[in-house]
Amino acid sequence: MLELGFVSAILAEKSFEEVIDFAAKEQFSCVEIMCWPKGKAERRYAGVTHIDVANLDEKTVQHIKNYQKEKKVYVSGLGFYPNPLDPDEKVAENALSHIMDVIDGAEKLGIPVVNTFIGRNPALNVSDNLMLFEERFPQIIRHASSKGIKVAIENCPMFFTDDEWPGGKNLAISPAIWDKMFTIIPDENFGLNYDPSHLVWMQMDPVQPIYDYKDRLHHIHLKDVKVYQDKLNKVGILANPLEYHSPKIPGLGDVPWGRFFAALTDVGYRGPCCIEVEDKAYEKSEADVNMAILTSRNYLRQYIPYREA
Repeated sequence: MLELGFVSAILAEKSFEEVIDFAAKEQFSCVEIMCWPKGKAERRYAGVTHIDVANLDEKTVQHIKNYQKEKKVYVSGLGFYPNPLDPDEKVAENALSHIMDVIDGAEKLGIPVVNTFIGRNPALNVSDNLMLFEERFPQIIRHASSKGIKVAIENCPMFFTDDEWPGGKNLAISPAIWDKMFTIIPDENFGLNYDPSHLVWMQMDPVQPIYDYKDRLHHIHLKDVKVYQDKLNKVGILANPLEYHSPKIPGLGDVPWGRFFAALTDVGYRGPCCIEVEDKAYEKSEADVNMAILTSRNYLRQYIPYREA
């Protein structure tokens, strides 16, 4: 069945145990846990480390496994979202290396999915970025596949600031590009961490891909988006996207959630659906953050009722 969770990045100041405790108390089934390397965050919601995969000794591994079992909340996937195609070779190498570490951590912890980005050099076109992808990503998928770990790519364009113009920092933004990705790397362990909100603001149908890529749906993000048509009419689709849209919590935007969940059930998806909170209206305090998570949960319970573990 579908199982409701959330992405731990929104609880950046909490420990792993505190995140799991919150999930258990508020009747979530799972959490996607952030696994950035320790250090300074480069952007909002980045740099969050709830599991440090670089320092997973046997005692820590057993504690993480036991804590999930005790609280009846499981880790749906390990998340790390860098830019492995960054034009700075050192940045790209560090990203690729840490993705490998996250995959190794997932194997040790018995977690089946690693969620990440392909990345992109914003100054290059799609064809040139696909060449970089073909050079750098097959090793990642071979490594994951050898360990029985799925790699799920989130479809966010990562175009939020002017320095990311014109292409954004993640190539995997559309069905046309996914087709090329999966042709280059046909391994079925390679798939999508599907977020419908990005297709909405890019003026695409967010539901049809569920049918078209049903065998590549390894993880689901639940985030909404509001497109302000009056602003779009003024600036056009070539503007910085945040000039005409805003991420929202589920139910407060334009994602057709009824059609979305109908499609998930049609294709037989069974697994985690994790709320991703990036709504600036809920960032002023810890109480705001908690309200964002719980308001999202309450709205989504009409589609994913709570079940005792």
